[in-house]
Amino acid sequence: MSVSPKLVRRAGATAAGLAAVSLVLTACGEGSSAGTVTGEGSTAQQKAIEHFASVLTDNDGAILDYTGSGSGDGIKKFLASDVDFAGSDSPLKEAEVADAKNRCGGNDAWHLPLVAGPVAIAFNVPGVDKLNLDAPTLAKIFDSKITSWDDPAIKALNPDAKLPATKIIPVHRSDSSGTTDNFTRYLNTAAPAEWPYEHSKEWKGQGGSGASKSTGVGDTVKKTEGAVTYVEWGFATENQLSIAAIDFGAGATELTAATAGKALDAAEFVKPDSKDLVVDTGALYSLKEAGAYPLVLTTYEIVCSTGYADAEVSKNLKSAFTTILDKGQTGLDELGYVPLPEAFKTKLRGTIDAL
Repeated sequence: MSVSPKLVRRAGATAAGLAAVSLVLTACGEGSSAGTVTGEGSTAQQKAIEHFASVLTDNDGAILDYTGSGSGDGIKKFLASDVDFAGSDSPLKEAEVADAKNRCGGNDAWHLPLVAGPVAIAFNVPGVDKLNLDAPTLAKIFDSKITSWDDPAIKALNPDAKLPATKIIPVHRSDSSGTTDNFTRYLNTAAPAEWPYEHSKEWKGQGGSGASKSTGVGDTVKKTEGAVTYVEWGFATENQLSIAAIDFGAGATELTAATAGKALDAAEFVKPDSKDLVVDTGALYSLKEAGAYPLVLTTYEIVCSTGYADAEVSKNLKSAFTTILDKGQTGLDELGYVPLPEAFKTKLRGTIDAL
């Protein structure tokens, strides 16, 4: 069965169109055809994946078909052998690691952190363009403990701002989300006394308003006075939302490509000698270096180290990811992501070469 390249090149297609493409590819076998790699999951990396698809096309590379359905759905599709890789904003859980090994024919699954992007705290407060926040205050806002923008805790961080008595409407992801997992990991690390919940892909804070996917929370904040959310930088800028500066312990730091890149440059891996490259978020989110914005989300392409039923899948993934690493970093900062530092790329290259 043949698949129309015109269909699968549409990385930025509508959800319905992408679902249709997935159905066509699944009918062909294990989620891929010759020269095609298929993935599903994280919406946080959607814009980067669309960029990578164009880079691959320009360099006569594999066709990249990706559906942004959320990290949880992406992992489910990968474990079911419906796609070649899962896009996830957080590593596999222990139970999922075992399931992935079964999916990979008894071989390990590897995490490849190919996309890194800061998480913005985006807000819509009439009359307020600049806002400083810190982890304890964020935890109380998103747990509905601070409910008004003129709360004394917010005033203390913004002594010169004219804060209105507008009700705060914290907006969280209603779907299973790696962005939620990372944001709550940060709150766990930086404000454990104020955030009493374990980090999770499912929202556990009290109150607030839920919206589906990154586009949903961005749209909600744009339309709602008093709203605030955690969302990938690219979606915040796309909606022209105001973005808070965060005090990570060395003074309020604005979100820029340079401040996020400085934090990523200090990133470490949980198993530095392994080809399974899981970023040590505990160390990253504890960073208090001046001028660094460590609330950076690294999204993973989760792949089988080996063991695909179709041996061509590993070859296609290796080729595609090599091109992405070599030629896909330019332009990422314009989309709200951080180009990977050279040391980071060197570690990734070792894993990609071993596929």
